[in-house]
Amino acid sequence: MPGRDAYRDSANRLVALGSGGKTGKVWLVGAGPGDPELLTVKALKALQGADVVVHDRLTPQGILDLAAPAARMIDVGKRKSRHTLPQDDINRLLVGLAEGGLQVVRLKGGDPFVFGRGGEEMLVCRQAGVEVEVIPGVTSALAAAAGAGAPLTHRGLAQTVTFVTGHAAAGADPALDWPALARANHTVVVYMGVSTAPVVAARLTEAGRAVSTPVLVVESASLPTERRVLTTLGGLARDIEGWDGPALLVIGEVAALASVEDLSHAAAGLELKGRRA
Repeated sequence: MPGRDAYRDSANRLVALGSGGKTGKVWLVGAGPGDPELLTVKALKALQGADVVVHDRLTPQGILDLAAPAARMIDVGKRKSRHTLPQDDINRLLVGLAEGGLQVVRLKGGDPFVFGRGGEEMLVCRQAGVEVEVIPGVTSALAAAAGAGAPLTHRGLAQTVTFVTGHAAAGADPALDWPALARANHTVVVYMGVSTAPVVAARLTEAGRAVSTPVLVVESASLPTERRVLTTLGGLARDIEGWDGPALLVIGEVAALASVEDLSHAAAGLELKGRRA
């Protein structure tokens, strides 16, 4: 994977190719959860009109293939504990490309404004005087819940839903309001929750949530490699041991409505488990 200098050199070459009199623009585009069919029409149009697409590591090739054939691709891939290009450099890259007269699509997984740092990129563009437009995408929580048949809110089971991130600094707990998250009739969706799942389960039960509370875990929602497990707070750590892909946790009584047996991708030979401990 290229280093920072290679990214900068590539960006400089692209800027040099921009048309001098043309005004550049940045679109912050939500790529959705991964299935190209879940991309919005507006996002598709932006991709087809882009001079350059700045995308994340996890963007499926099927979505990248929808861009204009002449569009240049820049992978600024971030992965857990390894950021090839720091966020400040990504911000400067977007501004530099647009200032060079290029039409720039910043393609972000899910929705740019849900744990996607899209707000930071938008503000940097605005401060630089670069026109920026946000195109929302289907966030992975919605795709995971819909695919599994687990409504995030449901009469009699959950009147509220909260999205949180399970990401935390090494050795630290996620900085969350555990008593608030442990309320009854409340669905909690934890993004990037696999590595801290044991901590999440422990903190929620300490705050009063029953160990029997259902938990749906979905990895790679909407993709052919999707897998799900239905477990409980008490069995969560055991049932996802060894998981390391992009996954989220749906915690609450609504998770018990999920289907884990009839995945449309079952032909891929995935091992499905369904437990209600």
